[in-house]
Amino acid sequence: MPKKIITTFCLLFSVLTNAQVGGESTYQFLNLVSSPRQAALGGKVLTNVDYDVTQGLFNPATINAEMDNQLALNYTSYLGGISYGTAAYAYTIDRRTQTFHAGITYVNYGSFDGYDEDGNSTGTFTGNETALSFGYATQIGYSDFYAGGNIKLITSKLEQYSSLGAAVDFGLLYINEALDFRAALSVRNFGTQITTYAGLKENLPFEVDFGMSQRLENVPIRWHITLENLQEWPIARPNPARTTSDLNGNQTDEEIGFLGQVMRHAIFGAEIFPEGGFNIRLGYNFRRAEELRIVDQRNFSGLSAGISIKMNKMRFSYTHAKYTSAANSNFFGVQIDLN
Repeated sequence: MPKKIITTFCLLFSVLTNAQVGGESTYQFLNLVSSPRQAALGGKVLTNVDYDVTQGLFNPATINAEMDNQLALNYTSYLGGISYGTAAYAYTIDRRTQTFHAGITYVNYGSFDGYDEDGNSTGTFTGNETALSFGYATQIGYSDFYAGGNIKLITSKLEQYSSLGAAVDFGLLYINEALDFRAALSVRNFGTQITTYAGLKENLPFEVDFGMSQRLENVPIRWHITLENLQEWPIARPNPARTTSDLNGNQTDEEIGFLGQVMRHAIFGAEIFPEGGFNIRLGYNFRRAEELRIVDQRNFSGLSAGISIKMNKMRFSYTHAKYTSAANSNFFGVQIDLN
């Protein structure tokens, strides 16, 4: 049975290899970081199988009984005055064997000044987007494999234009209890616009990610490696700001080699005391670091760090993520045990 599941996933990927990444599709907010824990570990982690109910938003295969009656609320002070948040809740029924998950992602782009083609003010306008999801996961027979899915309803309003969409996420998870090793595959945002903004139908930000993690045997650390956007090759584009000129005025575009393309898919993370009431989390996102760095200036783009503290039935999380020398993001979250 697991072989059949893997084969089905592979066939699905081969059909959808024309999917696009950032800036080339609508509803980009669907791939924003979902929680402070995700942000601290580099932005995308697929293999956390524990109390973290927000994890189900990114990989539905991780939905499990430990999430039962857990409520998570997260808020992010993002770039350019944008703010967004997520909420998630899970409930287990049927003698703790079936867990259902619900979540919401909301982004507010703030207020903008509007002008017509002659430069006359037309007042202010706003923009916001929301995605509501419902998920479920199940063990595949008596194997070490788990499969899950999310169904998402998406709404978007930008000034006078609005759009409605629907999408599904698929996840596959492998757990080796003896080695405390996990591997996961996630297919996100496979869907379509139901209604468009102005008659032009756009692609959704389809994404394929693969992740691995393992807790070290004698050290309280779990490492994470995620390979993101596997559907896109090459993922990197030459940066026009890094075009060089010689004395004769001849211009040379930035060259990105094979290793540079590979590393832009990679995210590394580590969590210290992963099962404890106090956690320290560190991450490094290679693509963010390379694309947002300033030439000849050290600004630590791509780095992120966070902490988590559990107090009675509440767990508080905070993360600071470095984007550029001019803009960083702070992530705040609380998870409440309602049992």
